[in-house]
Amino acid sequence: MSVQQAAVRQASAPATRSEKRGLAGSLFRLLLWIVGSLVVSILVEWVGMTWWWPEQGARHARDMLEAEIGYLASGVRTSLVVEDTQAYARTFADAGYEWLWRRTGLEALADSAARPPAPDAGTFRRWAHRLWRAVGEYVVAASHITQLFFVRIAVLSLSMPAFLLAAFMGLLDGAVQRDLRRWGGGRESSFVYHHARRLIWPAFIAAWVIYLSMPVSVHPSLVVIPFAAATGLVIAVTVASFKKYL
Repeated sequence: MSVQQAAVRQASAPATRSEKRGLAGSLFRLLLWIVGSLVVSILVEWVGMTWWWPEQGARHARDMLEAEIGYLASGVRTSLVVEDTQAYARTFADAGYEWLWRRTGLEALADSAARPPAPDAGTFRRWAHRLWRAVGEYVVAASHITQLFFVRIAVLSLSMPAFLLAAFMGLLDGAVQRDLRRWGGGRESSFVYHHARRLIWPAFIAAWVIYLSMPVSVHPSLVVIPFAAATGLVIAVTVASFKKYL
């Protein structure tokens, strides 16, 4: 191996490792945002039950769950990914409930606390039942919100073709605008490029964070279309302002 080939290999190795770390870091941040959105959605629902819709209680979360599944049944029955979007979303909801509530023992613990204690029950059993009477509605609401959360995860996974299409259209439009600028003698700005490039990931992740945390029912198209368009627009601006030498 020549000295020049060894130098090229040494120069490319750190870049490859940094790209892998960058991809892993992005996926890890996405996972953190998703978990954080679940926690925020439950907390928002609890706050709403306390001050905004106390008369509805846990029924508010259950109604949102039924409404969002109904959107898939009435308006978005099929997609490029699956043939039955409603069944697909219910599978996600059931899987999330199974792993977060049943397999962790939370469902059995809640059922045990909800049952009235026997006359000869111990102090701990009576205390658990009194605690359930105070916070039981909140626990039930959290279980509904968990299912709703996974329904929305299913919706967002089905919306990936829309984001990819928007990104592709933004890439094409940006490339055309860049060629027109270059051939027309337009001024180049690395400032616009760097700032637009930084907004690509936030434009995409904002759809997940906002949609997963919303305390009201909303049709999926009202979330997917605006954020997909925003992602495509940011990509178009990034490509249009790209400079060969930065």
